[in-house]
Amino acid sequence: IGLTLNRQGSPAAPPPPLPTPATPAPPVPAGVDLGIDGLAPYVTPNADFYRIDTALVVPRIKIEDWSLTISGMVNREVTITWADLVARPMVEHVLTLACVSNTVGGDLIGNAKWLGVPIRDLLAEAGPQTGADMVLSTSHDGFTAGTPLEVLTDDRQALLAIGMNGEPLPYEHGFPARLVVPGLYGYVSATKWVTELKVTTFAQDEGYWTPLGWSALGPIKLSSRIDVPRRKVPVGDVIIAGVAWAQHTGISKVEVQINGGSWQAAELAPVTGPDSWRQWTYTWVGAPAGNHMITCRATDADGASQETAVAPPAPNGAAGLHSRTVTVG
Repeated sequence: IGLTLNRQGSPAAPPPPLPTPATPAPPVPAGVDLGIDGLAPYVTPNADFYRIDTALVVPRIKIEDWSLTISGMVNREVTITWADLVARPMVEHVLTLACVSNTVGGDLIGNAKWLGVPIRDLLAEAGPQTGADMVLSTSHDGFTAGTPLEVLTDDRQALLAIGMNGEPLPYEHGFPARLVVPGLYGYVSATKWVTELKVTTFAQDEGYWTPLGWSALGPIKLSSRIDVPRRKVPVGDVIIAGVAWAQHTGISKVEVQINGGSWQAAELAPVTGPDSWRQWTYTWVGAPAGNHMITCRATDADGASQETAVAPPAPNGAAGLHSRTVTVG
């Protein structure tokens, strides 16, 4: 959903250095990145991370001009300045973000290490009132997203983020601050250049995309993707590899099917946690010459299988199994 930004705002001073996290991300286990040529890296570099926005020009907000207000159905309105924010204990978390308009096998998805403050702590200071069930976040450019209050106050690491992959949040990705929320598509959760969190209800308010026909809740669907091979490979053993995600649940199994045959279990790489995608690989032994169809499917940590029925991105995310036709020979 939205527009991929190409235009930049006026030049601005570089973002300030990041504070040291009080709770660093756990060490990345050895082997999370299988190192296969053509396979998406476990951590997506900032410059390669997908960008989908409604802003026509990237906002260049000075930190002295930025603040975040928590308002609406709260016991007390709270305003947080940049100085207030960076003085708070920071948390690092590895988290995959995905766009609801990503097609099956598409690339509008990426994985990064984010640094920020838990949103639940900020909301607790304001004191959400009984009956509230949604937080309407507003961007500097006027974009809004409606996120279930429950998701922002449970034990997941939903963050007001200021850092990305060990660097200050790039302007293109929402500096000074943005939301990152495990388990939800970006259109209902990943507001960039965020300036307000309004505690409200789904009955009273709607995010930008909901009146245009998109689902109000936006949970990310279990999915998997084949990255390699793409077109032609020589006869013999063929490495098949890709990524799978079941955000905030985790991946327990990926299987590969060749030419409609039996499903074969792929090897899973280690992972930092259930909020990030997982690399997988399968060796097709003795692939014969000809054109072949390769398909993958994933199972999450709760035992649920990936949807096989094909669905378009609208209104709540694409579904179906990813397949590639490759030529061996």
